[in-house]
Amino acid sequence: MKLSHFNFELPDELLAEHPAEHRDESRLMVLNRAEQTIEHKQFKDIIDYFDEGDVMIMNDTKVFPARLFGNKEKTGARIEVFLLRELNQDQRLWDVLVDPARKIRIGNKLYFGDDETLVAEVIDNTTSRGRTLRFLYDGSYADFRTKLTQLGETPLPKYINREVEPEDEERYQTIYAKNEGAVAAPTAGLHFSKHLLKRLEIKGVKTAEVTLHVGLGTFNPVEVEDLSKHKMDSEEIIIKQTAADTVNEAIENKKRVCAVGTTSMRTIESSVSSNGRLNEFEGWTNKFIFPPYDFSIANCMITNFHTPKSTLLMMTSAFAGHDFIKRAYEEAVKEKYKFYSYGDAMLII
Repeated sequence: MKLSHFNFELPDELLAEHPAEHRDESRLMVLNRAEQTIEHKQFKDIIDYFDEGDVMIMNDTKVFPARLFGNKEKTGARIEVFLLRELNQDQRLWDVLVDPARKIRIGNKLYFGDDETLVAEVIDNTTSRGRTLRFLYDGSYADFRTKLTQLGETPLPKYINREVEPEDEERYQTIYAKNEGAVAAPTAGLHFSKHLLKRLEIKGVKTAEVTLHVGLGTFNPVEVEDLSKHKMDSEEIIIKQTAADTVNEAIENKKRVCAVGTTSMRTIESSVSSNGRLNEFEGWTNKFIFPPYDFSIANCMITNFHTPKSTLLMMTSAFAGHDFIKRAYEEAVKEKYKFYSYGDAMLII
């Protein structure tokens, strides 16, 4: 398939700038692949589609406050610094994006906070906006990370045209987030409330937690018409043996195995045995899933409504079938479903 197959018109008013008041009360579109039917529900109705022994695979990554604002030495120019990944803990080296990039050169120093106790020196250029910074801080590593957290703010997606609000810190995080390292939330999981998870547990639905630390590469635009030529950025993933055992038991028992979000799906599809079982793994993945694709682990998927021409839409299309997803998105626009991170959800069974 080609890039142009994944383009569609999305009215601006369907971009969700704020989350639903209650996590599990966003709208839910249910796609049944066998019947080719579409139902309209609320997210909390998802419990009706799962039974004892079914498994939900959830990405437990935690978003860290990755956006900092500093001032350039001498000129005092305000510079936005977006922390991407830590390269070296001892030397406090980080891969970052800077804006405006034209002002930031190797050797420049940036000062953060009112007291300017945190300083960073630019030691390398990586891309047009990318830099490698060495942070200088008079304190332990734990104190340094605390300082980053204090100075940083929740990095909301670029399309949200408003200032960060206090509630974003809590709402742009899944309730089961625990492994810090993502610069963006795995948004399908944002719909789960503690109450809904408890109801699923009481019903006997199991959870298997995996980790994929979401990087900005997930949102990089696809710029080639031939999808086989698109390269994904690598992201760190962790699959523990306990999670693999839970998933494999459900596969053996022919239960429903549901990937909660595209990040969970990419994680499990990156570590599959030759007999279609999930393997323990810790490392990196740059897996790009687009039609046609044979999925090995999950037979069910929860996802949000995605951007035109995005890798996330391509994966969803590969799972549900391109024509079916196209019909579902046309209906979503007609019925005014909300799109993107704070938007509504889709269940594909």
